[in-house]
Amino acid sequence: MSASAKIVLRKKPNVNGLYPLAIRITKNRRTTYKQIGHYIDIEDWNKKNIEVKKSHPDSESLNNLLTSKLSEARKRLITLQTNNRDASATQIKKEIYEPTSSLTFFDYVDEHLEALEVEEKMNRLSSDSAWVSYIEKYCKARHLTFQEIDERFLKKFKIYLKGTFSLTETTAMNVMVLIRLLFNRAIKDKVVSNELYPFGSGKFKIKFPETIKVGLSETELKVIENLKSITDVEQHSLNVWLFSFYFAGMRVSDVLKIRWSQIYDGRLHYRMGKNSKLLSLKTPSKINKILEQYACNRNNNDDFIFPELKTANLGDAKDLYNKMKTANKKFNKNLKAIALKAGVKKKLTMHIARHSFGNIAGDKIHPLMLQKLYRHSDLKTTLIYQANFIHQEADDALEKVVNF
Repeated sequence: MSASAKIVLRKKPNVNGLYPLAIRITKNRRTTYKQIGHYIDIEDWNKKNIEVKKSHPDSESLNNLLTSKLSEARKRLITLQTNNRDASATQIKKEIYEPTSSLTFFDYVDEHLEALEVEEKMNRLSSDSAWVSYIEKYCKARHLTFQEIDERFLKKFKIYLKGTFSLTETTAMNVMVLIRLLFNRAIKDKVVSNELYPFGSGKFKIKFPETIKVGLSETELKVIENLKSITDVEQHSLNVWLFSFYFAGMRVSDVLKIRWSQIYDGRLHYRMGKNSKLLSLKTPSKINKILEQYACNRNNNDDFIFPELKTANLGDAKDLYNKMKTANKKFNKNLKAIALKAGVKKKLTMHIARHSFGNIAGDKIHPLMLQKLYRHSDLKTTLIYQANFIHQEADDALEKVVNF
């Protein structure tokens, strides 16, 4: 007798009085069930049409999910029958849903973090290690199979992250991105079936909230450039910030690694730390004023321009990362004091140098040129980023409507 799969609403409610939606697998009049992680009120179930009633607020997405889960189960049943695999209903359930390997989620976590350390991607290692710690606390033990990571698990975990640790939506999504990355690797390695993939349409969606990117205006920048009443320490922090700004918002980690030998023929030549791209940018005349302040500490042509990494162990990625992290924290503290003295109400940090360049560039520079200056691989990324700072057309339209 062939096996069959069917969508059902289980008869036993949970503690909240809601009933679980499930896939029922039948073979030789014996049945077993696989719950899909969603519960509804019995009044919301259309027994005749075997679907969630349209009166339920999530009826469309739940019915799409049910259809998808049923299709996945039936495809696996056909595969088993094609291969002449005679098995009981319970064995069939295991064939469809149980692990195909003994490797767990945390096995992939350890492999991932070890690779980041070997590749000396210390910034990513730091953030991903933090995301992993949240997963460990939620699981209470370092044992989690990929089969356990379903849509219900992800939804409950997200609630836990936001409720227990008060994480922002963005941070919670970053944790989910890591889980998705490792799940994809496990599918590729055939550790878990693609049919159990919990992300995507009709499943758990990873969606980052829109963020407001604020940059300094030309007026604010001129005030900061000409600020006199600041300490030497604050001036140094401002120099690093301006160096970043003058080179289209260069990352602070790249700024601190710049050597005197990389500036020649009126250009800066360097390799980006994030993606190893080689770049050559014209040296703005304003840069010379900054360079003059550090020329007296120049020991040789291969020396760093700024002092933060001069005592670092260049063969130790952790030491480099820690020194840059400490320096960035110091810069941001000093920039806060600078903004106060300059009367700038916006939050002034090293990262805002990039936003300030984008804000002043507005729609005055062609997107293709901005793509090159920002070092983006995709023009679409540039257009999305720059849209944060282009307001003229919307402003003009608003004026035409309200000024009557």
